[in-house]
Amino acid sequence: MHGRFPGGLSAVKSADAAKITATPVQLLAAASLCVALAASIMAWPRVGSLLLLYVQVGFLGIVAWRLLTVIVSLRHRAAPIAAVSTAAPLPRYSIVVALYDEAAILPHLVERLANLDYPPELLDGYLALEAHDQATINAARALALPDWLHVLVVPPGVPTTKPRALNHALSVARGDLLTVYDAEDDPDPLQLREAAARFAVEDGELVCLQAPLRIRRLHKGRDTSPFLDRQFAAEYAALFEITLPAMARMGLPFPLGGTSNHFRVSALRALGGWDAWNVTEDADLGFRIWRRGWRLGVLSRPTYETPPGDLVHWLPQRTRWLKGYMQTLLVHTRSAAGMGWRGWTAMTLTLGAGLASAGLHALSIAWVGAFLLMTLMTGQLLATPWLGLGVLLCGASAAILTTAIGARRAGAPFNPWDMLVAPFYWSLLSLAFVHAFVRLIAEPHRWDKTAHRPDIAREESAQFLEPLVADAGRAAA
Repeated sequence: MHGRFPGGLSAVKSADAAKITATPVQLLAAASLCVALAASIMAWPRVGSLLLLYVQVGFLGIVAWRLLTVIVSLRHRAAPIAAVSTAAPLPRYSIVVALYDEAAILPHLVERLANLDYPPELLDGYLALEAHDQATINAARALALPDWLHVLVVPPGVPTTKPRALNHALSVARGDLLTVYDAEDDPDPLQLREAAARFAVEDGELVCLQAPLRIRRLHKGRDTSPFLDRQFAAEYAALFEITLPAMARMGLPFPLGGTSNHFRVSALRALGGWDAWNVTEDADLGFRIWRRGWRLGVLSRPTYETPPGDLVHWLPQRTRWLKGYMQTLLVHTRSAAGMGWRGWTAMTLTLGAGLASAGLHALSIAWVGAFLLMTLMTGQLLATPWLGLGVLLCGASAAILTTAIGARRAGAPFNPWDMLVAPFYWSLLSLAFVHAFVRLIAEPHRWDKTAHRPDIAREESAQFLEPLVADAGRAAA
């Protein structure tokens, strides 16, 4: 089927969107700052030392933030909210999956969507497919889809991004609530019911709920999982089991995940949908929700995903994420309206800290390596930069603690060996950061597609939570 409104919904005014990478004022400010710093360091060498000190203090602040999120998440862990009573009317729910070049995985996706525990007559689903992706269109039309799931062809246009496809689906969605899934997703069957229950008991200011994303293991035995898969799963666990729940409980905005976010459709339309030009439309939308005076929350029932795989697949995905973080920061620093100190703090501690850490990880490790190597070569201990080493040690310890606790909650492997080699994974983030910066200049709106593959032969099925209410499962549907 085709949408009633071919143009979809305009996400935001072009002056405020990522279609413009940087305004002349932003470019002038950045150039002036760089020139001023360089001139100051050349004229007064102590400025360089002070700048390094400020950076170290800033990273100590990030350490304190990580510890705070751990404490908040440990002290305020909430039990999953009970499902809506079978006697209470459930809202109509729209499900949107934007797909491109996913013919191989499509049958497994449809099977998982069909397993969702929600009355079929209240479901309104769309497989949003690109008009030029004939292989996936043919595969979708050849499948026996549930009555509520439709093939929606997105009209040709630019940019060819996931958020543009989502906006087109939003223009025809009939639900009161809406969620977005990805091609490889395996959501907990009761996730929709939990979200509906939360929206039912919360006030209208809560307009979005993020489900935790967990990475499935694809290989036999924990000890044989590839390095990148294990580290990626643990990284996800730290974010979705620790950081985002803590920020939600502190009433702070946060960047959404690219999938399994649940919205009130009226609020999503009032925001204009997603920014089609931002390659991390999810991160941007979280802060646009905050600017409108609304809140975000989290769910307990997870969605399982597959890891991107080898470096050739991991690097483009991480490059896109970091490039999108840069786009989002550029967009949201053009105006202070609606942010407030809490909003700026949250953005700094998520997008800002993420970019700064990615940019400096490899340099920090290289610095430590050079220090140790020179000590070995000279046979004597060099003047020890205790503050710098202390900051690095505290930062690494806080990161590993957060990851270890998150991984335990998510059931992801993260043993002492994983902790020891984690800095090498963090160094790869610096490679992605450089790629992202170059791509932001050369190809700001290019969408690096993550390749997905069927995972039927995985080690184990997703470990969903048990139903909370007897007979609230499929019999009710």
